[in-house]
Amino acid sequence: MADDAAPHADVLNGTAQTQLKSIIERVERLEQEKAEVAEQIKEVFAEAKGNGFDVKVLRKIVRIRKQDRAKRMEEEAILDLYLSALGEV
Repeated sequence: MADDAAPHADVLNGTAQTQLKSIIERVERLEQEKAEVAEQIKEVFAEAKGNGFDVKVLRKIVRIRKQDRAKRMEEEAILDLYLSALGEV
């Protein structure tokens, strides 16, 4: 089985191997940065919770603010229509 691995090293030339290694290392660095940012966001929400804010609602606000206004209004109109059809409104 170990003999099978050796021929695979010759599949990529030296330049391609260098590029591949560089790409993988960049992705790994970005993944690390992403984890660090996620931790910072978690800390901000913990601070907000400590100050009495509802974190679930804050997350919803952040999500809503990312949406296009027209798209959001369309979704809200459809939601109202469906709720009305179910007798919930």
